[in-house]
Amino acid sequence: MTSVRPLSIALPQRDLDDLTDRLRRTRWPDRETVADRSQGVPLDYLRDLCTYWADGYDWRATERRLNLLPHFTTTIDVVDIHFVHLRSAHPDATPLVLTHGWPGSFLEFEQVIAPLADGDRAGSFHVVCPSLPGYGFSGKPTEPGWDIHRIARAWTVLMRRLGYERFAAAGGDWGTSISTSLALQHPERLLGIHLVPLPSRRGS
Repeated sequence: MTSVRPLSIALPQRDLDDLTDRLRRTRWPDRETVADRSQGVPLDYLRDLCTYWADGYDWRATERRLNLLPHFTTTIDVVDIHFVHLRSAHPDATPLVLTHGWPGSFLEFEQVIAPLADGDRAGSFHVVCPSLPGYGFSGKPTEPGWDIHRIARAWTVLMRRLGYERFAAAGGDWGTSISTSLALQHPERLLGIHLVPLPSRRGS
């Protein structure tokens, strides 16, 4: 299946209610015996955090905010890949794929997607921001092998499917490694890469 399908984020209320219920029913450990973090996360901090997620955080508000961005899915190697695709008003803007890290999500780039697309003619981008397989709103692989190189190959398929033969790539953490793999596998298609942090020589 090579189609690109629009996606609207709308989690079932029953899933949110189930999560809230499980957070409220957390079985807490005994309090730590020290006044610092040498024995792990302090119990009071963890209880406050859990209370916030159960009773203070408004997912529906986040959902509405995220749906201001254009979301899509497409199937690559039998896995549904979710991505944000925001085109610049300038047709000749530079295509750019942004890749998040582990254990993050496309939300890492939420605040920069629109500014990157809204730049002037010389500094604007057609922004593509996918969710890694098994993360966020992407599907979960049913077989092993989805390493950084396979994900990089999937990104080249995605970018071609969107009409971008040449593009730039940027990312952090796993996004650093995937962007590097993109450049190594398809140097003829990469206009440039931006890496934060730089990969170590030992892992290259």
